[in-house]
Formats: sequence, C-alpha cells, structure tokens
Amino acid sequence: MTLFSPEQDAAFMREAMALAQEAGRCGEVPVGALIVAPDGSVAGRGFNQPILRHDPTAHAEVMALRAAAEALGNYRLPGCTLYVTLEPCIMCAGAIMHARIGRVVFGARDPKTGVAGSVLDLFAETRLNHHAVVAGGVLADECGGLLSFFFAARRKRAGA
Repeated sequence: MTLFSPEQDAAFMREAMALAQEAGRCGEVPVGALIVAPDGSVAGRGFNQPILRHDPTAHAEVMALRAAAEALGNYRLPGCTLYVTLEPCIMCAGAIMHARIGRVVFGARDPKTGVAGSVLDLFAETRLNHHAVVAGGVLADECGGLLSFFFAARRKRAGA
C-alpha cells in the first residue's frame, strides 16, 4: 500500500470534492470518491447517483470502485487508496473490504451512518478478513461544508 504525503492526500481529496459538486448539481447528496492506484494515477472516479440511476447501491464509493475495477481489469484493488468526501456507510465499507482497498481517506465524519469510527468502526473489526488503513478528517470542514450548503438549500426550497 502506498502512503501519499499530506499534500497529495489534500490534492486527491479536492478532486473528490469536485466530483461531490457534480453530484450536487445533479440533485444528489454531494459525495464524491476517487480511487488512486499505487503509482499515483487515478483509477476510478464516482459520485452519488442513486436517484439518477434508480439504484440504492450507486453511492460515490461504489461508482468509483466499479470504474477502477474496470480500468485495472480486476475486481480486487490491493494497494489502492480510496478518497471520499464523507465517511463510508456500512454498504460501502463492505464493498471497500471486498475490493481489498489498502487505504481509505475520508473528509467529513458521518455521525448517523458512518462506519469508520462514528457509529461503528468496521475497518477495525478483527473478526473480518480485510482491514484497510483509515485516515479521516482530510479537508473535513470543506467536505462538510458541501453537505451543509446542499441541505440548507434543500430546506430553503422546501420552505419556499
């Protein structure tokens, strides 16, 4: 597993934030994800699309995993790093583990559904057979701001 510098982590997270903004423009909850191969190349990109695709599994992480697996020609993605603007949910954590992602870097914590330490910490569960290294809080304020702005705008429209 490749560990990137804090500056590289921030740069990759900014790319994930741009994907999150794309989700927001589509009316989806603004979450973006990026998978980076061990050589530093971007292997997959994704943003939330469950409404657009009529697919409850079309979370940003799953979309990025699908794209990276296709690009790399393997459903296993060992040594890859996943950058996501919001702490993964239980579904996405399972997909991340099945893909054998080596490292997960997330922005904002999710106190309601996050399973990388907020509600549960599935990545630290010793009974599971794969454990990714997790780093949370990268550009957390900026990532959280995307979500706050989106939901504030949605509430304002609903109240209008």
